[in-house]
Parts: sequence; C-alpha cells; structure tokens
Amino acid sequence: MSDEGHPEPDRIEGAPHPRDTQGLIGQETAETAFLDAYASGRLHHAWLLTGPRGVGKATLAWRIARFLLATPEDGGGLFSSAPETPATLDIAPDHPVARRIHAGSEPRLFPLRRAWDEDKKRLKTVITVDEVRRMKSFLQLSATDGGRRAVIVDPADEMNTAAANALLKMLEEPPHGVTFLLISHQPSRLLPTIRSRCRELRLSTLAPDALTDAMQAAGAETGNATALATLAGGSVGEAIRLTNLDGLETYATIVKLFATLPRLDRPQALKLAESAAQRGAEEKLSLLLDLMDLFLARLARAGATGSTGPEAAPDEAQLLSRLAPHAAAGRRWAELQQSLGARARHGRAVNLDPAALILDMVLKIDAAARDTILA
Repeated sequence: MSDEGHPEPDRIEGAPHPRDTQGLIGQETAETAFLDAYASGRLHHAWLLTGPRGVGKATLAWRIARFLLATPEDGGGLFSSAPETPATLDIAPDHPVARRIHAGSEPRLFPLRRAWDEDKKRLKTVITVDEVRRMKSFLQLSATDGGRRAVIVDPADEMNTAAANALLKMLEEPPHGVTFLLISHQPSRLLPTIRSRCRELRLSTLAPDALTDAMQAAGAETGNATALATLAGGSVGEAIRLTNLDGLETYATIVKLFATLPRLDRPQALKLAESAAQRGAEEKLSLLLDLMDLFLARLARAGATGSTGPEAAPDEAQLLSRLAPHAAAGRRWAELQQSLGARARHGRAVNLDPAALILDMVLKIDAAARDTILA
C-alpha cells in the first residue's frame, strides 16, 4: 500500500507486509482478549498494541481491521441474532474486504504512518500533524458509506507532539463506528492521556519453535534456529533483520575477536572496525553496535546468574564463563554496557567516524577484560 511506489515505513525488508500476513503465530492470548471484548458487545473504540518490536503487533492490527470490516455489525455481541460469535479473526483471502486491503483500496481503512517527503525524496522521520488531518478528512468522507471503519497507527511512537495532540482529540471524542489500533514498541513514550484512552493488548516474545514457524510462514530462511532465536530475543522482525544483514556471521566474528581477550588481536579488531566504515553500511553499523551491546548484556547476565544460556556462536559459552566468572564481574559488564551504549548513541548523533567508534569500544572492552581477569 505504497503511495506512487514509495517505500513503506511499516514493512520489514524480506518479509510480507503485515496486511498480507494471514496468520499470526504465538499471540493467541492477545487475539482471544480482543475476541472476548468483541463478543461482550462493548467493543472499545481504541486499542494499544504493545510489546517488543517485531513480535506481530502490526500483523494483529491488520487482522483486527480486516475482521471488523468484513464481519457484519450484527455478527456478534450480546444482542446478536447470529447463532454464534466468531471464534477467530481469520477472514478468507478471497473475501472482498481482504482483496481490497491487499490491493490498498479499502475505503474504510486508513493507515496512519510516516509520509514521503517529496522535497528530500525520503520518508519523513516522524508522523506529522498533516497526516492526522488527512486521516480526519478521510473519516469524514468514509462516514457517508456507513459501517465500521478502522485506523491503524504504525507506530504511534513516531508521532510528533502536534500529531499526538491532534490524535488525542479524536480519541477523546471518537467518531461513530471507528476503531483505532495504535501500535507501540515503547508505550512509555506516548502521552499518558493517549494511553489512558486505549485498552491495551500486550504481545509477548516468541518461543524458539514459534519464532521458527513464524519465519517459515513469512518465507524467510531460519538457518541456525537456536542461534537466531537467541539473538533475536523472540522477535520475528529482528530475526529477519539478522538474516538479511548476515547477523549470525557478524556475531560469530565478535565472539571470535573477544575470545582473544585480554590479549586483543589488534589486526582482527581493525578489520572489524573498518567493516563498519564502508560506504552505504549504515544498516550494518547499526547492527554491529546492537550486537556488541547484546554481547555485553549476555556477559552481564552470565555473571549475574552463573548461566550462559544457549550459545549464539561457536565457543561463546566458554568465553562468557571466562570473562564473567562471578556476580561482581557481571555488574562491571553491565556498567560498561550502559556507558558504551550512551557513547554509541552520542557518536552516531555527531557523525563520529564509524571505524573510530567501533575501535574505541573494542579497546574499552579489552581494558575491562584485563581488569576482570586480573582482579
């Protein structure tokens, strides 16, 4: 559902758009909660779908929208004359509503998301008040057709202040027959007044088996399923990102480098740093920083719990045990994770040379390893 062929901000590369994903794996609790509310005849006008990034919030939002628009208004609830309330959100792919949603032509559905900036020839960095005004005009026009209408805000976290305030006014005085579906990766960033006017559906991370099933359903490669599930943290979106950017190989390289601590292999460290400085490697730099942060988090957890958990790279368990042999070491690694995370964010904000940023972080990890092992 792109405008004039522009990229869609709510699509994960390498996976179908959420509107084209028929099934949702591992989130039965959230689906059941919505269906129970639907069956009660007191369907809330605004829903806040929360949980980690990439666990299926957008897919659930599109499933709910498709269900509401395709199900007759007398098809469920306390006063329904229908023999039974729908027990699933599934709608047949050949249903007219499903076909229109797939084609991006459903007249009763509005996706509120970042728009294309014609001047800069790229997607805007936030959802602006102009988009909310477009949505308001859309709802006024679609009201003449009658029936239910749906709005999907993906993600609500990306609204700027003006957009959030404009949406809040609509949530306070919702148009008749409209259901708002707000997707949020970090609900704490939303206005408390917006959160208070929504009913929350919390989605959880996926177990390894469910993650593998979800990736296969999306047509993505699973490779080393255990390592992928470990690094992705139960997120399908993150697992697909790791697959697209060779994340498993990058993490294995990080583990191999830090296996040389406390006698750092400097040529190997320089090679890793230079890989982040290649032209057009912004996504890989972001992934590298995330994986280094994850390695430190796994070190801190290993020290605190005395357990390394499943390996995400060859010989990782042995390395984690050696560098984080006790709780005190775990605390030191946790502190370093926080300080290096802040440094990485600052370095990216001021456009610090990527190679210098990575090398500096590696050297600080090397120094911390020496202090830990020699303590």
